Amino acid sequence: MIKRQSATLASALARGFPIVAFVGPRQSGKTTLARALFGDRAYVSLEDPEEREYALHDPRGFLARFPEGAVIDEAQRCPALFSYLQGLVDARGRMGDFILTGSQQFGLRSGISQSLAGRVGLVQLLPFSLTELKEAGKLPESLDGALCQGGYPPLFDREIPPPLWFPNYVATYVERDVRQLLAVRDLDLFQRFVKLCAARTGQLLNLSALAADCGISQTAAREWLSVLETSYLVMRLPPYFRNFGKRLVKTPKLYFLDVGLAAWLLGIRDAETMNTHALRGALFETWAVSELVKQRFNAGQPAELYFWRDNVGHEVDVVFESRSKLQAIEIKSGATLVPDWLAAARKWSGFAGEEALPPCLVYGGDAAYVREGTRVFGWRAIDSMQ
Repeated sequence: MIKRQSATLASALARGFPIVAFVGPRQSGKTTLARALFGDRAYVSLEDPEEREYALHDPRGFLARFPEGAVIDEAQRCPALFSYLQGLVDARGRMGDFILTGSQQFGLRSGISQSLAGRVGLVQLLPFSLTELKEAGKLPESLDGALCQGGYPPLFDREIPPPLWFPNYVATYVERDVRQLLAVRDLDLFQRFVKLCAARTGQLLNLSALAADCGISQTAAREWLSVLETSYLVMRLPPYFRNFGKRLVKTPKLYFLDVGLAAWLLGIRDAETMNTHALRGALFETWAVSELVKQRFNAGQPAELYFWRDNVGHEVDVVFESRSKLQAIEIKSGATLVPDWLAAARKWSGFAGEEALPPCLVYGGDAAYVREGTRVFGWRAIDSMQ
């Protein structure tokens, strides 16, 4: 098993909360990590129809089977269980008593906020990060290979290539999750919608144009996009809200949380195709943003990442607050540094003034150095960028 960075977080939360919940996309390793860390507890999956029926019709009896606590997989399948869990953990007063996992952010987190507020430590587990793959010796040798493969665990612990695994993952996701959350009659149309989203990764989100291209209403597009978000497949990166004397773009940008999935949806099947694809730059930006999100989630912190763009085209790919100042990150897929890349970072520093930290630039090469006040990082060193 590849060591997960969030294992430290989960162990710490189990010492301070009676319940620890693992959320994230399907096949991101939630159950594997939960059982590895809490192997002394009983395990039950609510995907099992018999177990789910028991939990639904006799929640007290279901929970009474676990005097020493348990790992309850896909807990969102039985929301009524949360109210009974509340009384049980309050009566026991034990930390790390129950471990929950779930693949739908909305189902599990809504249950937590309604019935288990203050009793749950949350672990948001995304596919493998660059650091995890490096430490395990599993990081693909080339950047294009890394962009094609992404980070889903089955692609690293099974002998199956991405072009064979991703279509089955998408089909399973559509069948299991979309039917549970939405009354989607035309699954082919929904798959088209997902592919159109992949074609927009790293771009400003124009919901009306997305709906028109898919042939659905804007309301349907908003609902379908919400499902992709609650299932941890995509995220919206909001614009930074501060105004540095400029008229700012207020539309969020859309990103997939696994670049390999986005690449497969775009029809990219190998590193050679990736190297010359028109959206390679957007996919590299997608990969970099998802790595920054993973760093924060694995440390138990909210993403709180933004981008900045004004109405005349000045832009910074990622902005976040650090030590009461602003850290800007430029993302470029080229393997050779171009002086113009540094000009954008300098313009940002001029706009932000004393509020700005020295800007960073992550690119598709290997070198790491400081140039013209900008800290430059190769793609393999993005995890060392703070």
